[in-house]
Amino acid sequence: MSLMAPGAAMQRRASRLSVLAAVLWPLQAALVAYALGGLLAGVPIPAVPVALAYVALGAVRSFLTVLGDAQSQAAAETVIHAARGHIVLEEARRAADGPFGGAGGVAALASEKLDLLAPFITRYAPARARVMVIPAVILALAFWHSWAVGLVLVISGPLIPVFMALVGMAAKEASQRQLVEIGDLNDLLIERLSALADIRLLGASKVVRDRFATQAKDVQRRTMAVLRVAFLSSTVLELFAAIGVAMVAVYVGFSLLGAIEFGAWGGLTPQSGIFLLLLAPEFYQPLRDLSAAWHDKAAADAVLEEYSTWEAQETTCLLGRGGASLPMRGGAEISLRGCVLPNGDTLHNIEVSAGESVALMGPSGAGKTSALRLMAGLMSPDTGQVRVAGQGLSADTADSWRARVGWMPQSPHFLNASLRENVRMGREGDVSEALKQAAVDEVVARLPHGLHTRLGETGGGLSGGEARRLTLARAIFGAPDVILADEPTADLDAVTAHAVTEGLLAQVARGATLVVATHDPTLAARMDRVIEVGEAR
Repeated sequence: MSLMAPGAAMQRRASRLSVLAAVLWPLQAALVAYALGGLLAGVPIPAVPVALAYVALGAVRSFLTVLGDAQSQAAAETVIHAARGHIVLEEARRAADGPFGGAGGVAALASEKLDLLAPFITRYAPARARVMVIPAVILALAFWHSWAVGLVLVISGPLIPVFMALVGMAAKEASQRQLVEIGDLNDLLIERLSALADIRLLGASKVVRDRFATQAKDVQRRTMAVLRVAFLSSTVLELFAAIGVAMVAVYVGFSLLGAIEFGAWGGLTPQSGIFLLLLAPEFYQPLRDLSAAWHDKAAADAVLEEYSTWEAQETTCLLGRGGASLPMRGGAEISLRGCVLPNGDTLHNIEVSAGESVALMGPSGAGKTSALRLMAGLMSPDTGQVRVAGQGLSADTADSWRARVGWMPQSPHFLNASLRENVRMGREGDVSEALKQAAVDEVVARLPHGLHTRLGETGGGLSGGEARRLTLARAIFGAPDVILADEPTADLDAVTAHAVTEGLLAQVARGATLVVATHDPTLAARMDRVIEVGEAR
C-alpha cells in the first residue's frame, strides 16, 4: 500500500488552493502601491473603490486559505487513519513478531510516529507548492519594474534552498535516530511491564528503573538534537531573507531619492518602488515557510522509511480475514501431508478422522504446537498440504473452517473485558456448562464479581492453571465440531487434570473431533490414538 495514496487527491487540492491564495497578494500589493504612490505624488485616487477591492481580495484569500487548510487537515487524517488501520489489520494477521521489532515498536509506529506525518502534509506540502510558483511570479514582476531588484532576488533566493538541503540531511539523520530510540523505549516498557511481578520478586526494581531512566534520557537528547537542527535551519533562512529584503529596501530608497539612477527601466516611480517593497518579503515567504517545515519533512521521511521497512518484512500471516463466516460443510476430519514448517522441519503425515480423539506426543520442539496451528489455519506450511473437511485449507476456506473449531492455545491471553465476555467472545449462550466441563466453575464462583470480573490481558486474579482452564472453557463453549487443545492439563493437579480430561471426553462423546498436544501420559491414554510427532527423516 502506498502510504500517501489515500490523501493524494485532497493534498493536491490543498496545494492548488494555497498557491491561488498566495497569487492574490501581488494584486493587493498593486492596489496599495497605487494608493500610496498617488498620495505621494498628489494625484487624487478613488479611495473607496480601491479599499473595497483590497478588502474583497483579502476576503477571497482568507476563504481560499481556510479551504486549503481544511483539505490539508482532511488529507492528513485520511492518510494517518488508513496507515494506522493497515498496520492494525496486518499485525492482527501476522502469526508472530517479525524482524521489524516487538509490539512496542509497532505500537509506537502506529500511534505517535504516524502523527508526525500530519505537519508534513498540512505545512510542508502546501509550502512546497507555493515555492514552485510564487517566487517565479514575483521574480517576473520584479524584473518588469527593475532589473536590479530582480538581480538581488535571483542571487539571494537560491542560497536558501542550498542551505536548507544541507541542514535537511542532518535533520533527517537526527529524526531517524530519534524514532529508533522511541521504538526501543516502547519495546523496553512493554517487556518490563509484562515481567513486573518477577522484577519485584527478584528485587531488581532499581536496576530496571535506572535502565529505563537512561533510555528515556537518550530519547530526550535525540529530541533536542532534532529541535536544534530545526532552529538552525530557521536561523539561516531568516538571515538570508532579511539581507535580501534590506538590499531591495536600500535600492528602492536611494532610487526614489535620486542617489541611484540605474537598475530600472526608465526610472523608478513611487508606485513601482512601493510595489517592489511589498513584493520582496513575499518572495522569501514561501521559502521561509518551506524551511520552517523542513524538519517536518525530515521527520516524515524517517517515518516513511520505517513504515516501508515494516511493510517489507517477511512474516508468516494467518490464513483468512479473521471475520465471521458460515461454518464449512463436510465431516470434521483433518489431514496433514508432507508439511514443511517455516523453520525447515518436516512433520510426519497426520490423519484424524471425524469424531476421533487423538493425542500428539513428542519432546519439546518436536512440532506438536505447530501441527495444531496448521490444523487451525493459524500458520501455513512452506510446502505440503493441509486438508480439513475434505477441502484444502487456504485463505478462502480458513474463516469458514475456524467457525467450526474451538482453540485452546498454550499461552492464555484475554481481552480487557468481563470473564463472561472472555468465554463468549461475542457468541450467544450460557457459559456455565463450558466452565463446568473445564473444571473452572468453582474458581469463577470464588472471584469477587464472579462472571463479571474484569480480566487483564494476562488474566489478572487467576493462577496459570486457572487461566488455562478458562481458555479451555472458551474453546468448548458453543459445542464446536473440532477442539484443538495445546497442553490442556499442564500446571494442573491430578484431581483437576482428571476433571478437565472428563470435560474433553464429554465433547468427544457428543461427536466432536478432539486433537490435543500433550506431555501428559494419563491424558494421552484416554484418547483413541496417540501420534508421536517429530522431525521426519
